[in-house]
Amino acid sequence: MIYFLITLITFVTMECITWLTHKYVMHGFLWILHEDHHQPGYKTVFEKNDLFFFIFAVPSSLLIYSGCQNAYNYLFFIGMGILFYGMAYFFVHDVLIHQRLPWFKNTNIVYFRALRKAHKIHHKHLDKPDGECFGMLFVPLKYFREAAQYQKSTK
Repeated sequence: MIYFLITLITFVTMECITWLTHKYVMHGFLWILHEDHHQPGYKTVFEKNDLFFFIFAVPSSLLIYSGCQNAYNYLFFIGMGILFYGMAYFFVHDVLIHQRLPWFKNTNIVYFRALRKAHKIHHKHLDKPDGECFGMLFVPLKYFREAAQYQKSTK
């Protein structure tokens, strides 16, 4: 049970780390890697922004490997929490929001609509400063309200 909690707490903590990293690193000194992601119509198979996947994969891999060396200790489960967050990030950000794979194109789930709206607001800023909605999985309440209102109006 304790290892499940370690994994879960790590997963939730990763949302906070992602918010901070997105705001202060991606929109800060590593904007050079993130900038192409904010350019409308910039469509390639890979973006420089995808390098952040590897940046986050390194600590996860090292923790999982280190944890395996010691009979699956807490380091393994911290690494797994980071890995699970990375998987969620891929499905939410790349598949659901940016439609890099043609899945979930016409979903009408309130949470998914709220995610898309918050990310769309984030991308309305094409430059480094003045951004908003830097998180990924935790969406500001106002976007839930908008998505729920939209869903009610379409029924």
